[in-house]
Amino acid sequence: MLGSPIEKSFCTTREAAVLLGVSVGTVQLWVESGLLQAWKTSGGHRRVLRDSIDRLLRKGASPVPLSPPTNTPAVASRPLNVLVVEDDASLLRLYRAHISHWPMAPELTCVDGAIAALLHVGQGCPDLLITDLHMPGMDGFHMLRELRRSVIAQQARIVVVTGLDAIDIAKNGGLPADIEVLPKPVPFDRLLAIATDMVRPVVLPRPDGATRSRHEGVSP
Repeated sequence: MLGSPIEKSFCTTREAAVLLGVSVGTVQLWVESGLLQAWKTSGGHRRVLRDSIDRLLRKGASPVPLSPPTNTPAVASRPLNVLVVEDDASLLRLYRAHISHWPMAPELTCVDGAIAALLHVGQGCPDLLITDLHMPGMDGFHMLRELRRSVIAQQARIVVVTGLDAIDIAKNGGLPADIEVLPKPVPFDRLLAIATDMVRPVVLPRPDGATRSRHEGVSP
């Protein structure tokens, strides 16, 4: 009989999820993006190398089970969750300075690369992800393709802020059609408008002809 995940040199995706404290979908995302090393058996089942799980734990993946990601637009019951991915430290400071003053008081996380972003998304998907494309190591193109293939991140609103033009983006394989691309310098007015639209009240008709308001999205 096979030993426990601790004793083996490899794990199933479910065993890896338990060790990392994330969902099976997150493990699959991290495998596809290269954060975890794995192979498929002849029957098509993934086997994840235990060494790669240990390396990921050292990078900051939580071994404590986490709540499922919300994957829904923010509503009145919780703040808008914003993730910024940018390798330029001065730009990250600028993002923090601007976004911290947005009227909806979002919950902001800033990371300096795609690997850190994928770790964060796997442990709780943001409502709004703002990212650069040209970054050392794993670039934004690779990261975004993996995110859009992953069920856990399909509902996130993604905005790219980049110095690359349309030709450069096309040369790198393009981006998913639902991702808005904005030019640098960072257009903070447009980002604020996007965030405001995500939390704005929507007026719904009532059977008696009156109206009622709700916030967009589904309560977590």
